[in-house]
Amino acid sequence: MSRRVLRGFSADRLADLRIEAGLTRGELARLAGVSLGAVQSWETGRAMPQVDSLAKVAAVLDVPINRLVLIEPGKRHLGDLRVLAGLTQPQLAARISLSTTSLSSVELGQTGLTDDVAGRLAKALNLPVRTVVDAYERTRTRPPNTPA
Repeated sequence: MSRRVLRGFSADRLADLRIEAGLTRGELARLAGVSLGAVQSWETGRAMPQVDSLAKVAAVLDVPINRLVLIEPGKRHLGDLRVLAGLTQPQLAARISLSTTSLSSVELGQTGLTDDVAGRLAKALNLPVRTVVDAYERTRTRPPNTPA
C-alpha cells in the first residue's frame, strides 16, 4: 500500500459524487469494501484514502480517479500519474520490473529518470513518454518542502 500523500484529493467532490450516485456513506463503504469510518473520514477531510482504496471507490462510483483527485495536467508530478492510474507503488513497480524502493526514489525526484524507465512507465501508465518526463521534471524541480 502506498504511503504517499494524496495530492489533490477532494473530500467535497467525493461526497458530491456519492450523493449523485444515490448512495449513502454506508452503501459506498460496503460496495467498495472499505469501512464506513473511512468514508466518513475521507468526506470530512479528517483523512485521505490510500490509492488502492480510492480506486475501489472510483470504480463503485463509475468515475475515473481524476474526478476525485484534482490536479491540473501541467502541475502533475510523477507520483500523481501513478495515483491517477489507480496504482500503488508496489503494483506499478511490479509492472515495470523495478523495485518499489527504486520507483519511490524516482517518484521523489531523488534518482535520475532513464529513458528506459521513462518508456516502461509510459507504457504501464498508458501515457506518452513526454508526459512522464515532464511530470518527473516538475517533481525534481519542485520547491523545498513541497510534497512530491
